[in-house]
Amino acid sequence: MERRALGPFQVSVVGLGCNNFGHRTDQQQTNAVVGSALDSGINFFDTADVYSHGLSEEYLGKALGSRRSEAVVASKFGMVMPDGSGASPKWIEQAVDDSLRRLGIDHIDLYQMHRPDPDTPIEETMGALDALVASGKVRAIGCSNMTAEGLNEWQRISAAGKHRPWVSVQNQYSLLHRHPEGDGVLDVCVGEGLGLLPFFPLAAGVLTGKYRLGNSAPEGTRLSGFTPDKTERFLNEDSQAAIDRLEVFVGKRGRSLLELAFGYLLASEAVPSVIAGARNPDQVAANVAAAEWKLTSDEVDEARSLS
Repeated sequence: MERRALGPFQVSVVGLGCNNFGHRTDQQQTNAVVGSALDSGINFFDTADVYSHGLSEEYLGKALGSRRSEAVVASKFGMVMPDGSGASPKWIEQAVDDSLRRLGIDHIDLYQMHRPDPDTPIEETMGALDALVASGKVRAIGCSNMTAEGLNEWQRISAAGKHRPWVSVQNQYSLLHRHPEGDGVLDVCVGEGLGLLPFFPLAAGVLTGKYRLGNSAPEGTRLSGFTPDKTERFLNEDSQAAIDRLEVFVGKRGRSLLELAFGYLLASEAVPSVIAGARNPDQVAANVAAAEWKLTSDEVDEARSLS
């Protein structure tokens, strides 16, 4: 599988999102998914302390086991946990140790601030993350849910104060949610050499074509566990109309919506890896195969116009 640069790492263009682990998959299922991912060439695994209240990290660590050296492990801190939250130095120090313990590893490759913390001065967060890298507990740092202004501020202060810069930002991005293209985030990533890691790259599964507006979500699927309000964020009249148009687009080319979802994002030089969840080895295989479509610039433009 193709690999692209993400800070100091070379990561597979298909990554594995681990937010299902401990919630929708048990340890045995997690072992099967992770093993299948590694066998298929996936080496980038993204989790967070808040996913399943720490179980995602635990399950991932156990599933990697002796194959830890084959993986680039990314985790996150900052969301509300039972004993703390935010990006203060005190919490960061505890959060990273907790994550390392749950993962059962001696360092996290990419440690990401899950969301901005308005209550902590940015220089304090920078200093705490610098210390983690210096200690060897973390190899590189990134962020998530960040604006273009926030990215620029961090990069400016890090350069002026000789703090460690971010190497990535993880924001919502898909063919049906193209905000990074218009809010400046994509431009900052290209200009600063940051990796843009899309979350919800399949629009919570809507870009697989398995949901239809007005029909109940199939049992066991992601949308079946969403509240009506959250479901409506992804499946509504506008998104259904876009899916209908895109199905014609891919049908003419003998392709699938899943292939388009991956191919569109990977057509951007700023996207090193598309992180998608999987509940079984078959879904892992489908994601890997989907990333093989290399869209032309004309196909990218047409898909964008149809979405």
